[in-house]
Amino acid sequence: MTGGCRCILVVVVFLCLCLLAPTEAVGAAKSRPKPQKRPPKKPVVDPIDSTPPAQNIDIQQMTGKWYLLNTASMCPYLMKHGTKVEPTVMTLTGPSDQTLSVSTKTRHNHQCWEILQQYHLTSTPGKLTLKGARPEQNTDIVVGETDYTSYAVLFYQKPGKITIKLYSRSVDDLSEPMLTKFEQLAEKHGMGLAYLFPFPTYSHCGDVDQDHKINCVPTC
Repeated sequence: MTGGCRCILVVVVFLCLCLLAPTEAVGAAKSRPKPQKRPPKKPVVDPIDSTPPAQNIDIQQMTGKWYLLNTASMCPYLMKHGTKVEPTVMTLTGPSDQTLSVSTKTRHNHQCWEILQQYHLTSTPGKLTLKGARPEQNTDIVVGETDYTSYAVLFYQKPGKITIKLYSRSVDDLSEPMLTKFEQLAEKHGMGLAYLFPFPTYSHCGDVDQDHKINCVPTC
């Protein structure tokens, strides 16, 4: 497989990591208004700082299989192809040497693929780091809420950008109150129903042959 194809695949598989920074629309030219005194700027609160992990997270209990049920994101790919997302399952193994091994399986062009990664533990329980090629490309991962046995809410964050994922231990739909709670959480972070993307809960990938695995350890 060529390097270009690998990069495209990683983007498709991890479209939920695609974090969109706010942009401004540009309209037609208008007459310049009279100068006015600008109000003081409100301090910008980074989502990383405003989203602490749940208390007393036991990362060992987070290991095992998690099915992706829903994603809240402003990712351009999802905005365009959100109705075509494929069933996705994540398996966490470890921890070992201060890392969690992460396997994510999904489909692309009717072919099952597996991405292998490492989440690095931090000094804050429930907060992990997915390292990029450079420190500024790191992604902070926060376990926002979980009961370990049925659901987990994970935040994937870079400065000023955020994606929220809802995982389940089984392919059965979660209770309506939990789904509603996730929608409210997304709304709190500025992502209403238009930015929610449910994932299929059927036909998940099983074993994947070596030719269709992408090893992103230490990075991709």
